[in-house]
Amino acid sequence: MSVDNSKAKTMGAFLKSRRERLSPEDAGLSYISGQRKTPGLRREEVAILAGVSVTYYTWLEQGRELTASREVIESIAKALRLSPDERLHLFQLWNPHAPNTPPSAPTVVYPQLQNIIDQLAYPSYITNERTEILAWNEVASRMLADFASIPAKDRYFIRLFFEDADVRRRIVNLEPFASYSVAVFRTYYDKHQDDPWFEKTVKQLMRNSAEFERMWNRYDIQLKKVSRVVLQIPDSDKPVAFDINSLSNLSDSPDIHICIYTPVTDEDADG
Repeated sequence: MSVDNSKAKTMGAFLKSRRERLSPEDAGLSYISGQRKTPGLRREEVAILAGVSVTYYTWLEQGRELTASREVIESIAKALRLSPDERLHLFQLWNPHAPNTPPSAPTVVYPQLQNIIDQLAYPSYITNERTEILAWNEVASRMLADFASIPAKDRYFIRLFFEDADVRRRIVNLEPFASYSVAVFRTYYDKHQDDPWFEKTVKQLMRNSAEFERMWNRYDIQLKKVSRVVLQIPDSDKPVAFDINSLSNLSDSPDIHICIYTPVTDEDADG
């Protein structure tokens, strides 16, 4: 099956990033020694491990439109020692049945979803895959940020993590939490190749934040899962830890995510 050109180039860049971070020892090539001109594995080494020709693998990294079989993609995923999240991401980029143009990011929240988060006792909000904050409850405004005062054009978590000084002060574990968020955002960026907003936003963040640029260039991939954030609540001396649970597919828009904070108990923290 072949993929369209934009997906092919994105898949090629992803393969290259994984190859360059995989050492010969980690790939089971411990017999290789001596100085190496390039980081990680060479293309020919990946090709040997995956059982494909060097030319074919090179073309894949170059983003050429090829008719790669599922078996070939699976072999390359194994050769590169991809994590489960990375493997799924690779197959999403390769998937010949995926639409070329994902639907536009939803910007409207159904009233019943707003009602749900309004009844929750802890911070909760609703976002889309642009990380646009579409709705929030009063507790989120008090503990995270005064979202109503932030212009709608700036109300995106991926930007607030790197550009809003107040939000950054409130997140105690900012480095690991921002790193996780960038890795999740990278999956959305690769998925929405035909949405110019993603490219524009990444360029802006790379200009404004060396921290974002460093994290972005790692090309980490992470599917959304339960994540932990530690907040310094205003008028409180002690930071509070929360687990963030993300719920999706609760409406006609599968790209809508309801994020619900739950306090971390002492038992959870020990785990």
